[in-house]
Amino acid sequence: MKNSSLEKIFQIDEHAGAVASGLLADARVLMTQARIKAQVYRITYEEPIDIWTLVRSIADRMQLSTLYAGIRPYGVSFLIGCVDSTGSHLMEADPSGMVYEWLAHAIGKGGIAANKILKQKWKPGISEKDAVKLAVEILRKVEGVRPSEEIEIAVIREEDKKFRRLTTQEIKKMV
Repeated sequence: MKNSSLEKIFQIDEHAGAVASGLLADARVLMTQARIKAQVYRITYEEPIDIWTLVRSIADRMQLSTLYAGIRPYGVSFLIGCVDSTGSHLMEADPSGMVYEWLAHAIGKGGIAANKILKQKWKPGISEKDAVKLAVEILRKVEGVRPSEEIEIAVIREEDKKFRRLTTQEIKKMV
């Protein structure tokens, strides 16, 4: 939904983005650090950061805050999408600093129900149009999003490896 998702979808680099669930102030801090890491990597190595380096830097920062008394752990989880030289990736980083790679996954309060639907309906090689339809279906079933509400969706296409937010018109055409 447009009002709340504006704060939950982050572009990290031109080929990588993330969605957050949890404390959004923590998400903004970690995403700022991830953007800096991606920029430094690009300047240093003259190529985009790979997904594992990016996700490990975020997860390491999250895990570090669990080690010392008096430091509050980050209260946010991320799903990080990226298309790098090794292909398309969807990674999860949780507050403990654990990293998981998924083919399709959902996080947040409706994550369990959404993952059940994904398990039933998601297939390898799904088209972008069908993936957007499935995402909207899940939001409507799990979150109770009404058809009249605007939904925000971002994609990273394998062809151009560019993070892009879909417009409301593009989403409506696909659904």
